[in-house]
Order: sequence, then C-alpha cells, then structure tokens
Amino acid sequence: MDECKLLIIWHSRTGGSRALAEAAADGAAGARLVAADDVTPDALQAAGGYLFVGPENLAALSGAMKEMFDRCYYPCLGKLEGRPYATIICAGSDGENAQRQLDRIATGWRLKRVAEPVIVNTAAQTPEAILAPKTIAPDRLAEARDMGAALAEGIAAGIF
Repeated sequence: MDECKLLIIWHSRTGGSRALAEAAADGAAGARLVAADDVTPDALQAAGGYLFVGPENLAALSGAMKEMFDRCYYPCLGKLEGRPYATIICAGSDGENAQRQLDRIATGWRLKRVAEPVIVNTAAQTPEAILAPKTIAPDRLAEARDMGAALAEGIAAGIF
C-alpha cells in the first residue's frame, strides 16, 4: 500500500461529520479520506498521521467509528506510536464524552495529539432534528479545512 501522509477517517449518519471530513480533506494536500467502515490496519500503518471525524451518538462515539477502532486496535498495537492525530466531533449538544472515548483509544495506541479537539455543536435536541440531515456553518467548515491543512503541512514538514 502506498504511504499517505494524513489519513482522514470519518463516519456520518446525517451528513455533518462527512461535510467536516470533506472540508478537512479539501485543505489537506495529499490526504486520504476513508470512511470508517473501509479503514484497514494496513491503511492506518501506512499513514503518517490521523484526523478522526465522527459524530457523538447517545453520549459516545458512533458505532461505526468504535467498530473501526475495535477491528483495527490490536493489529495496530505497537505500530503507531508517536504519530500525530487530531479530532473533530459533530454533536447535538455536548460531544465531550465521544471526545474522551476517542482520546482514551488514541492513548492506547500512543498517538500524539497535535491540535486542540474541535467539537461542532449542531444543537439538535428533538428526535426530528437529531435524525435530520445536518448543515454545517461555513465558519466551522473553514475551521475543518484549516485543521486538515495544518495537519498535512505539519506532517509533510516533519514538525509532528
């Protein structure tokens, strides 16, 4: 597998996290954008760093993001130490629990956080709003684009 510098791993049920991941990829020259369902241990091992983008569902990482970590955790254990990572969580209110859960997994892999967590609050609180397709504000998409660019540039320059 060809080595990619930045691997952007995403999952989205209502489009918010996907839009954020795509914006990050737009800013990140040479990044590889891969849905969580399609991530393999080989893809993780070939990457120089990671941006994890996913929703918080019921105060936890989405099932697909968690399943990606479950499937890839042990095959990658001991093989990713020191690689940089950052996160974008799309949440209806809080997002902190999904963020903590993801950070605990990254700690097990001995990844190095290189950017403050980004939590995008969509304020979806009713069943209808939670299930509705999400539109992310342009300034938040720009923030994701900037994060993708900064990660890709930092990895390419050997800063991280």
